[in-house]
Amino acid sequence: MNKRTKSPRAEQQFFNDPALDRFMGAFMALATEHYVLLDRVRAMEKQLTEAGRLDQEALDREPDEIERAETSADRAAFIEALMRPLLGEQDALGASGKFSLK
Repeated sequence: MNKRTKSPRAEQQFFNDPALDRFMGAFMALATEHYVLLDRVRAMEKQLTEAGRLDQEALDREPDEIERAETSADRAAFIEALMRPLLGEQDALGASGKFSLK
C-alpha cells in the first residue's frame, strides 16, 4: 500500500532515485503551464491584431541596440538568479531581489 495516497497501488517510479521522479513531475507541470501561457499569448496577439490594436510585424521585428541595452541588465539579473543554485551559491534563505518569491 502506498502510504502517501493510501492506495493499494505502488507509486509509479521511472528512475532509481525518487527525487528524479519528483523533479520530472515538477518539470512536466512547468512545461504544461509554459505551453498554456504560449497558447494564451498567441490568442491575445491574434485578437489584438484583428482588432487593429497590435502591429504584429513591429512585435516580431528584432530589437534595436537601444532596446537590447534596456533589457540586457534585466536579463543578466534573471540569469544570475536562475543559475546561482546550480553553481553552489544558493542562499540559506533563498533567492533575493527582483526574481525572488519574497
